[in-house]
Amino acid sequence: MAPTVRSLLSALGSVLALARFTNAQGDFSANCSSFVDAITLENVTVQSTEFVAAGTNVSVYVPESCMSASYQVVSADLCRATMNVSTSDRSGIRLEAWFPQNYTGRFLSTGNGGIGGCIQYSDLDYAASLGFAAVGANNGHDGMTGEPFLNNPDVITDFAWRSLHTGVVVGKQLVETFYGAPHSKSYYLGCSTGGRQGWKMVQDFPEDFDGVVAGAPAMAFNALLYWSGSFYTVTGTSDDPTFVPVDFWANNIHQAVLDQCDALDGATDGVLENPDLCDFDVTPLNCADGNTTDCLTETQAETVRTVLSAIYDANGTLVYPRLQPGAEVLAGQQQFNGQPFDITQDWYRYVIYNDSTWDPATLNLGDYAVALAQNPANIETFNGDISAFEAAGGKVLHYHGLMDGLISSDNSKRYYKLVQETMGKDSSELDDFYRFFPISGMSHCSGGDGAYRIGNVDGGAGTSADDNVLMSMVRWVEEGVAPEVVRGANANVTYWRSHCKWPLTNKYVGPGSYEDESAWQCS
Repeated sequence: MAPTVRSLLSALGSVLALARFTNAQGDFSANCSSFVDAITLENVTVQSTEFVAAGTNVSVYVPESCMSASYQVVSADLCRATMNVSTSDRSGIRLEAWFPQNYTGRFLSTGNGGIGGCIQYSDLDYAASLGFAAVGANNGHDGMTGEPFLNNPDVITDFAWRSLHTGVVVGKQLVETFYGAPHSKSYYLGCSTGGRQGWKMVQDFPEDFDGVVAGAPAMAFNALLYWSGSFYTVTGTSDDPTFVPVDFWANNIHQAVLDQCDALDGATDGVLENPDLCDFDVTPLNCADGNTTDCLTETQAETVRTVLSAIYDANGTLVYPRLQPGAEVLAGQQQFNGQPFDITQDWYRYVIYNDSTWDPATLNLGDYAVALAQNPANIETFNGDISAFEAAGGKVLHYHGLMDGLISSDNSKRYYKLVQETMGKDSSELDDFYRFFPISGMSHCSGGDGAYRIGNVDGGAGTSADDNVLMSMVRWVEEGVAPEVVRGANANVTYWRSHCKWPLTNKYVGPGSYEDESAWQCS
């Protein structure tokens, strides 16, 4: 497709910006070293600026609870700036800004994960390798624990929204200082907690980004944490008669779901394209003698029915939808494992009740009501009115894996419906600025049994706009070409599949193998 005048002007602006910077400042490496003296922003304390050559193994600060490597291999020549930014008298963020030498004029903010005190260095590197000037922060505290929230609402506010927004404001100023001109377009990339953060910016800071790619968002946050925490109260511990072994979820129950529902999309390929069609019945796994190696007691079967069902309050109002069928393996490992869900436990202990002795085994709907009423720092992130973002000209691409065992993809569908109802728009009208793509065979943000490699994280199968969800967003924003599908490849890139734009779903129509991308049709 021929480039538009708008895209050519944008590209020209990026080239001129880089040229001005290069001509005025000289050598990139030397310029990076002196950049530390050029940063004079209020509330910003610069730690260092350094040139990093592609291929360098950079040491990074990663708290032990983040459970990730303390180094990052850098993919592109870049200038790395590290700093602290005060957000209040008793809170602040650690912020990193990575400025690539192959800068395209585009700015990008990364998000966080879990309870959110870990800079996503792999995302910073991924964005910089594609020419984005990228920023990432620790979300207001260090480590994957809620202890810093105790008796400090300012840290909670950073976690809910302020860390990300502050990083964007500071990051854009740094880009202009370093490259000698403002950025041309602004983007966001995040999943899980990062997906919620992206949606928080769409809802509350509509001017921050031109394009947002938000995956598996932890929105309806208070409801999500109640849902996740409720499983422990149902399964009990591994010693209780209600408990279903983790291996049974992975082997027997998941296989039973596939036996009953896999073929409903037209192909028996181990992946559910439309879990909405699946009404799983656990009864065939029951047995009278209670031999749990290959069958379930009725007590255990009732556990399965309960944890796979939606939750309603005493008035019959939906609290949180069911876990979509097909996600039993990860859910069995992480949520049905007979242990308290750590994020829920920390949230109630250090935020809702300010009581480090609170017992997660006592969680009930009354606790959910308390959390929802508090809604600390307005973290719920479930506002269906995104008209300000639309008016600002923003675009949002929302995706969710249909094998996600940590956040139900049904909640993303529920949010899409909320936006429709709140704004009074049908899907064709929302398409102008908001598109949602369920990704079959994707687990939580990555991994899975299907074509999950869509370019949302490093390790995608391609970097062109046709094969990469981030670059597809760039094309939508800068050329006006909206994505009709999100293409993904499986783990070994032995096949590709085009994931349909909701409310369309994939159906196998043949005549070739299910690995033939053209054998599927959105309908």
